[in-house]
Amino acid sequence: MSLLEHLLENNKRWAKETAERDPEFFRSLANIQNPEVLWIGCADSRVPANEILGLLPGDVFVHRNVANIVVHSDLNCLSVIQYAIDVLKIKHVIVCGHLGCGGVRAAVEKQQNGLIDNWLRHIQDIMLVYDRYLRALDAEQKNHVMCRINALAQALNVAETTVLSNAWSRGQEVNVHAWVYSLENGLVENQGVTLSGPENAREKVTAKIREILLAANKR
Repeated sequence: MSLLEHLLENNKRWAKETAERDPEFFRSLANIQNPEVLWIGCADSRVPANEILGLLPGDVFVHRNVANIVVHSDLNCLSVIQYAIDVLKIKHVIVCGHLGCGGVRAAVEKQQNGLIDNWLRHIQDIMLVYDRYLRALDAEQKNHVMCRINALAQALNVAETTVLSNAWSRGQEVNVHAWVYSLENGLVENQGVTLSGPENAREKVTAKIREILLAANKR
């Protein structure tokens, strides 16, 4: 059996077992999606949003790219955010990085991987801001810290989009969170920053990043 045939067989088995557990599952799923969470995560195959959160299809709206980056010129990501907030009326945006992220490592170590190097420059731009803190860390510490910092920085980028600005100005409830997932134990860590409006968003994120950097430099 080829790989593709194996995948199709897996799909048939999954659909059959799901329908047996809940005969109305696919019918109700086809009629409407009503998630309350937008997950912006890494494209890494080891970080699947639904499985990590213990949710079913239809429970979480997902956007993934290499190193969970949110930039204001990425119309793909912005379109997902806009649809999630303006149409689906989601209440929580979770930007989830993961420890051991290959994209972050490539950016930190300035590896040459071709076209993707241009995308990862967004992470290197963050590194330049905090260079005096990062230069004291060894390679492994720096990778670990940057996975955390990157999630926080991208959460701030979400909060500073026009989509969020407009939603908050009209009184819509939307909360932006920065999480980090560990490949080693399967657990997600809430980094303790929730952005519920434009007030002091940058200050909150900057303070948390400095806290992480200072803690790393004390080790």
